[in-house]
Amino acid sequence: MADSPQPAANIGVVGLAVMGSNLARNLASREGNTVAVYNRSYAKTETLITEHPEAGFVAASTIDEFAASLQKPRTAIIMVQAGRGTDAVIDQLVEAFEPGDIIVDGGNALFTDTIRREKAVRETGINFVGAGISGGEEGALNGPSIMPGGSAEAWETLGPILKSIAAVAEGEPCVTHVGTDGAGHFVKMIHNGIEYADMQLIAEAYDLIRRGTGKSPAEIAEIFAEWNRGELESYLIEITAEVLRQVDAETGAPLVDVILDQAGAKGTGAWTVQSALDLGVPVSGIAEAVFARSLSSKPAQRAAASDLPGPSASWTVDDADAFVEDVRKALYASKIVAYSQGFDEIVAGAEQYGWDIKKGEIAKIWRGGCIIRAQFLNRITEAYDENPGLVALLTAPYFRDALTETQEAWRRIVVASAQSGIPAPAFSSSLSYYDGLRADRLPAALVQGQRDFFGAHTYKRIDKDGTFHTLWSGDRTEISAVDAH
Repeated sequence: MADSPQPAANIGVVGLAVMGSNLARNLASREGNTVAVYNRSYAKTETLITEHPEAGFVAASTIDEFAASLQKPRTAIIMVQAGRGTDAVIDQLVEAFEPGDIIVDGGNALFTDTIRREKAVRETGINFVGAGISGGEEGALNGPSIMPGGSAEAWETLGPILKSIAAVAEGEPCVTHVGTDGAGHFVKMIHNGIEYADMQLIAEAYDLIRRGTGKSPAEIAEIFAEWNRGELESYLIEITAEVLRQVDAETGAPLVDVILDQAGAKGTGAWTVQSALDLGVPVSGIAEAVFARSLSSKPAQRAAASDLPGPSASWTVDDADAFVEDVRKALYASKIVAYSQGFDEIVAGAEQYGWDIKKGEIAKIWRGGCIIRAQFLNRITEAYDENPGLVALLTAPYFRDALTETQEAWRRIVVASAQSGIPAPAFSSSLSYYDGLRADRLPAALVQGQRDFFGAHTYKRIDKDGTFHTLWSGDRTEISAVDAH
């Protein structure tokens, strides 16, 4: 009887749609990696190995064959659709793997699902890692930003492999061990929430410039290209210029004018907002970006409301160059708020779930490979290096100075948008958040008084310790909350 072939691969990929195929090709192109590949439909596996013979893939037609081709500890990255498909593949791998092996979910899973899966898989002795992978199809192929959670034991094996394929920013691979169980997918979720805000803010900036100055998309593209050479330098600003330059081959019109104005969403932005609500963290800029997409996708409501009254006076911009500069400053200020809110949620999540997340490291690994990669992220890393206990990112000296420089322009733009009837929900809510944060006293005192009136929810006082309740339905004297119960 012939001996069984020796395991040849040090890493495997399950799920060979575009993201999985590109990630497998990326892994195979790095020195020291031999990649096993498996897909439920073997036709996809055959297509991949036929089109890329240079990769030297080890193809498998069954999960057992796939497991047998992997060196121990077996390490497999799942790149299938989040949800039941992921659970099905995990169950198959758990059957085929042994204690000490590593299963990595590289999809966009909800972090609470990752916590559940990690707990269940850990009981078998197998390591489960939820890894956020950002950068889309291009990033998967050429170098993504990777946010793995999981155990320290799994990171020992997985770390060098992920470092070999990650994007590199300023000489450093854009990957770090984020924390245990769901930490990686949680941080990836926040990345996507910030991405929603960033995209919405850029769209509002474009809309205000176009309506306010009458400039064409091609002219506005040049403005964004110029911005991309300064403090707003980022992947999203760069591609915005590319999109605005594009001309539709069929009509000759700017492509942006041909695209239906209804923005889709895959759910990670909504997850960010839902999680923030659960954690009690205000992420109003991110929330308004999510809601703006929802509003855009309600054509019947928008059609019914199209003849509602707007501003009675026409709106014109006297100095186009000055207005464009005000928009740039408003965009930068609002962007600071979006990142500050996102990092607030990371801090709250880490506290809630017991994760040791190093915020400066997160900003570092977002500098390359991911959608929100930007020069700006170096400033965040510096802020947390200088003060690891920073209470709010926007209070760091660099960002405080930036807000001092931009806030008057920011206010002018929010006023202009309101007076002209141009919706700018992310600009406006970001400014309200900023003013709420810096206010010496908020009307929350009245809200708490109302709560005490109708529900005996009690309140605290500014002038003495303790918790109190007013007898609203009685003689309206104030009593200690202890006496109220």
